[in-house]
Formats: sequence, C-alpha cells, structure tokens
Amino acid sequence: MGKLSLPYGRSRQELTAGACEVLDSHIQDLPKCADETAVVRAAMEAPIGSPRLRELAAGKKTAVLIISDHTRPVPSRHIVPLMLQELREGNPDIRVTLLVATGCHRGTLREELEHKLGGDILERERIVVHDCDASPMTDMGVLPSGARLIINSLVAESDLVVAEGFIEPHFFAGFSGGRKSILPGVCSRTTVLGNHCAAFIDSPRATMGTLEGNPINRDMEAAARMGRLAYIVNVVIDAEKRVVAAFAGDALKAHHTGCAFLRRYCVVRPERPGDIVVTSNGGAPLDQNVYQAVKGLTTAASAAAPGAALIICAACADGIGGEAFYQALRGCDSASSLLKDIRAVPMERTVPDQWQYQILARIIEDHPVIFATRPELRTAIGEMKMTYAPSLEEALCLARGLKGENARLTVIPDGVSVIVEPA
Repeated sequence: MGKLSLPYGRSRQELTAGACEVLDSHIQDLPKCADETAVVRAAMEAPIGSPRLRELAAGKKTAVLIISDHTRPVPSRHIVPLMLQELREGNPDIRVTLLVATGCHRGTLREELEHKLGGDILERERIVVHDCDASPMTDMGVLPSGARLIINSLVAESDLVVAEGFIEPHFFAGFSGGRKSILPGVCSRTTVLGNHCAAFIDSPRATMGTLEGNPINRDMEAAARMGRLAYIVNVVIDAEKRVVAAFAGDALKAHHTGCAFLRRYCVVRPERPGDIVVTSNGGAPLDQNVYQAVKGLTTAASAAAPGAALIICAACADGIGGEAFYQALRGCDSASSLLKDIRAVPMERTVPDQWQYQILARIIEDHPVIFATRPELRTAIGEMKMTYAPSLEEALCLARGLKGENARLTVIPDGVSVIVEPA
C-alpha cells in the first residue's frame, strides 16, 4: 500500500492506494533554476519572431501591458518588472497602462494585485482592471466564426499592446497563454460568449493540448492579430509555481514554441483506461472553486474507461464559482436533458458559464463523479448531480463500492498539468 499526495488548496491530501497507474507530467524533470528572473530575462534577450521589446517601444506614445488576473498563478513579479524596464529603455516617455485580463471573472482585488505584483508596482504604475460589461469597448470587426471582436478600448487605442502570461494545457482552448490575453482576457462579454458557444465546445478538436483545427483557438488567434498583440512573455511553471522556461516575442510564434516545448513534458499515455480515476485541480489558486475544477475532471475523463468513477479533490475556497453554473446543474432533470438544451443554443444566444456546465454535464452523463472538498459544499455538490466526499480516502471507498475492489485505479496527481493521449 503506497501513499500518494495530491495538491489541495494551499496544502495536500493523502491517498492510500494499492496497485495503480500514476500519470504525472515530466515538468519536474526540468532542471531547477536558481534565478527565475534570469530565465525570463534570457528569453527577452532572444525574442522569437520579433524585435526586442525596447525596439518595439521606440517611437510609441502609449503601451498597454496586459497582465493576468487572480485566477492564474502567473509569477508576474519575475516578468512585469523586466517588461516595464525594457519598454522604458526603448522609450523613457512611453505611457504604460497595466490592464488586468479578467475575461468574465470578477474584478481582481487590490490585495490580490499587491500579492501578484508587489507594493512598488502597485503604487507606481497605472493599473486598470478590465470589466467585460462596464469597460469602454471598441468593435474591431468580425472573427472567422462570424462573431464580433469587441475589445477593451485601452487596447484598441494603444500604440503598442504586449502581454505576460503562462502556458499550461487548457481543457478546450488547447493551451493557455499567448492569444488568450486578448480573447477572452480583455474582450466584451458578447465576444467571450460567442467564442465559448455550444458548437465550438462540442468540437472534437476543442480538447486539451490541441491547437490545430480547434475552432476556439482559431478565433482566439484571429483576435490576437486583430487586437494588434505585438509581443508576449509567457512562462512555463512547475508544481511549485516556479519558472522553469520562458518564451518571448511574437504573440503567435512565441506561444506556439512554448506550447511545443510544454507538450514534450505534459503528454502521458496510460497503459489502459482506468475504472476509477483520481485527480486534483493543481491546488491554489487553480482549485479555488467547483467551476475551475471542471478542468481537472476533463483530464480524468480522458483517462477513464466507459462508466468509470471519477474522483477530484479541490479546496474550493471561493465556493461554487458561478450562480448560473450552479443553477444549471441543480435545476436540470439529468445531465442528458441539460446537454440537449445546450446544444440547441445558437452562438449569438450563448449565456454566461454555459460552456462550463456543458462540459461538466458531458462528464456526468458518462461517469459518476465524486468530489472531495470542504463540508460546507456537501449540499451543493449533491444538487449538481455529483457525490460529496470529505476526503480522498473516503472518495476512494465510495468509488470502490461502485466499481469493485479490483477496479483498475489511475491517479493523476495534477489534472491541469497533463495531456492524456492514447497509448
């Protein structure tokens, strides 16, 4: 009997498992760097497909630096100061605005910005938090899907648009980072909803680790071009949220290079699908609510046999993470009936959080889901057609009750860090 440890909030949950297959990324195989800032600086000194940032800043009056919000573990303290330094080396008089890419999330709080950026930048720089409903917006035209690109006017009117970010597998956009700073990061709710429509979410190419042929990524990359995202600095981080690699330069070329690099360390190929699959959502801040934990469950489902039991542990410090998300699962007769209703919704009538409960309903339709989290969420978890458990150990007991003591067990310690592909 071996002990496994999975991230849970800012701590861990232990699991006693017998014979099992563990699917883990190989990010830990990368050499640890003593100086994370040096890794970022080296990438910025050799940008991919682009001049250096200081050259891009020359002659520009204004620049917008898009930064990540509170839901992303981007190590901004190692990125943003270097980007600001280069912008001002190229043009000491350039007026820089830091724009927080919240997408449709709640606004990032001042204390969250201080934790992300440090007090010095918070006090010195002009920082604006994007609001997908209330920020001034500019219509930039039509995306390949036919949806309109309506973007924060600070971006539309700036002479230079750059962004920070990090790259990880994403459960329907393929990978995070890069073009996502624009869409959904700083777009109107209308544009985000169109990009996350039912037909796109249902696409077999809208999966973890897939960019080519992914309709969601296609519109995102078009949005980056139309929004004139000129330069990015994106990093890859390890399980301790430390920088292990960095990619700077052209928004699409640098991002694709980073994705190809990460894929080598993230792809796992199980020997056989599991009858019980256990995972986490990577710990805080990625497991801050049930909404975000759908990502880890998507990974678990991709490693599961038909009808397999799925287990996820997530601390969910912020609770459910969306009233519409909660009410959709709570109010439906079944996951199948909810999916039927969602698939009848045209792009222009997509509603907030539809994509998240579409994916969760699709998982629940195929698998019993056991959710190990705080006891305060017991009732809500049950109402959302899942089974509550107070711990991973209890969840595994419940799953073995469903699938049998000899059920094949697969454990994915960090469900947001791996891409599961057939052997």
